[in-house]
Amino acid sequence: MIVLLELFLFILALYLLVKFANTFLFKESRNRNIIKNSPITREQWNEAYSHLPFLRGLSAEDKQSLEELCILFMHYKVFEGAKGFQITPYVMLIISLQACLPILRLGLSCYDNFSTIIVYPYDFITNRQVMDENGVVDHDRTHTLGEAWQRGPVILSWPSAKEGGIEDGSNLVIHEFAHKLDMQNGVANGFPPLHDGVDSSEWVREFTKAYDYFQDKCESNQLHGFDCYAASNPAEFFSVFSEMFFEKPGKVRKHFPEIHSLLELYYRQTPISRFT
Repeated sequence: MIVLLELFLFILALYLLVKFANTFLFKESRNRNIIKNSPITREQWNEAYSHLPFLRGLSAEDKQSLEELCILFMHYKVFEGAKGFQITPYVMLIISLQACLPILRLGLSCYDNFSTIIVYPYDFITNRQVMDENGVVDHDRTHTLGEAWQRGPVILSWPSAKEGGIEDGSNLVIHEFAHKLDMQNGVANGFPPLHDGVDSSEWVREFTKAYDYFQDKCESNQLHGFDCYAASNPAEFFSVFSEMFFEKPGKVRKHFPEIHSLLELYYRQTPISRFT
């Protein structure tokens, strides 16, 4: 009886292994075909790059990897225009190149927790019910550039999204997609799932220390060049510093060397080498 049970478990494990291998190979083959048959021309890629100067330091190999990732991203995600906004290949490329840069070494599966990108032709207004500490419900109307919803879409203002690559340290697309990375293990809290090579206790210790320091300095207006929106909460701290890491890595390394080192380990990239 024990021998039969062991044989059954062996056969089941073998079946599952073969099924997984076939699924993986099929997906890899399908992705290769998607990339091979992409309708995006070299001229369209070059036009998009010309409007995203912070990408100019990418190596030829990294550009190819980024483009392949973008092709798959555009294939598997749904782009929707709000308020009559037209989604063109140029719009998709500008957003995709910025969105895929953070996952260049992490893979598209990091974005499995959503399927839709909604693009507005201008800043949009959120209208939410909020409750104060006394239980009074009010309506909060806020002008917004972008949002990342847990288990929902990424929402972007096109004017801000297309200006994201000008190397000023502010990048709406990277900011919102960093939230999506953060949300992989639930609510955004500045603690995304960490892969091998990133020590979780070090991450918590250094990010907590830097966040507390950042809040103190913002209150006294002593952090010139950093967006004090990062002091709002740990999730915003992670997203704002992700923007800076890809656009102004030298500033992050100079003022927050521990955070810079952890972001290099997390993103498996060294953007600072692209600016030298």
